[in-house]
Amino acid sequence: MLNLIKLKNKISYGKHYIDQLDKNYVLKALNSGVLSNGPLVEKFEKKISSYLNCKFSVACSSGTAAIHLAFLSLDLKKNDTVILPVINFVAAANILSMMNIKFFFADVDEYTGQITKKTILDCIIKNKLKKVKAVVTSYIGGHVNNYEQIIDLKKKFKFFLIEDSCHAFGSKYKIKNKNYKIGCAKHSDISTFSFHPLKTITTGEGGLITTNKKKIFHKIKNLRSHGFIKQQNYWKYNLASNGLNYRMSEINAALGHSQLNKINKILKKRYDIAKRYCLGLKRIKNIRLPSLERNSSWHLFILIINFSDLKMSKNDLIKRLNKLNIFPQIHYTPTTHFQKFKKFSKQRLINSENYFNNSLSIPIFFDLSTKDQDIIINNLKILCR
Repeated sequence: MLNLIKLKNKISYGKHYIDQLDKNYVLKALNSGVLSNGPLVEKFEKKISSYLNCKFSVACSSGTAAIHLAFLSLDLKKNDTVILPVINFVAAANILSMMNIKFFFADVDEYTGQITKKTILDCIIKNKLKKVKAVVTSYIGGHVNNYEQIIDLKKKFKFFLIEDSCHAFGSKYKIKNKNYKIGCAKHSDISTFSFHPLKTITTGEGGLITTNKKKIFHKIKNLRSHGFIKQQNYWKYNLASNGLNYRMSEINAALGHSQLNKINKILKKRYDIAKRYCLGLKRIKNIRLPSLERNSSWHLFILIINFSDLKMSKNDLIKRLNKLNIFPQIHYTPTTHFQKFKKFSKQRLINSENYFNNSLSIPIFFDLSTKDQDIIINNLKILCR
């Protein structure tokens, strides 16, 4: 007979991983005498470009800054139209709202939480959109779904494709049996990343934009630092356009550089944890597991739980898990649920509601022990049977 087991310590859905090498890199940056606009940021950018096999990388202060810079680089005008996934972090919607750019929400697949060719087309048809300037994709949890179909739509409608890749650093996708890293920008225009503490690698806070388009690269780099253009004499500069201070510090870049050295180690550990979950929970009839893919960064491990058959609400399950020191999370509440975007609430985006009602992120991070993982599996077996 299985019994519920309380963990000794509180375990959240995610946690950063920092080792002594990371601390040494950061200390070296602190002792360098240059904390901003120094060589480490450029070194980090070049290392990212090499890892992802893209032409240009621009480091910035956060994932939100990255998506803002991406939108600004496209010279979006008031009557331009952008399509967003309704299941995503609110940053993109917030930014477009502040920029007074028209945007519409596309529904998602009810099991993956990601937009598809069909949901993009449905959004275009339902909203009678004649021209779409840009589409934003989001790889919830680190899985890359429906990529080739979305690329086909990009070719047909000639929109810019911005990848909100904040969950997907280290993830790969396949086109015609060839693997590519998310962020290589071979088939998209821009990819944006977050290096928040809970992401695959962290810079503390930080973000990054990748592109293969020189014009976009130069515009983003200019916008990142107030719009200034440096001239030959170091004390002279010009202002070509409005910009912001979205620069990354040398301290953040040093941490990112060190973290990138162990990216393969981190990805393998996350995959091993996902594999253990899949093996341990595979026979629970009320739980649908994500597909066990090596090409995912496994930023999240998201369960689809049949709460109607379980006769327990998601809130009740979360509360019961909390009592056992397990703190899962929701990724994400449909953006149309928020008061700020209530004007969209009349849209019938049924799949997103099903996904939201049934999805739950359980703990996955580098330092999660097999013992604690087995206790989480044991408790879910009892509560979801």
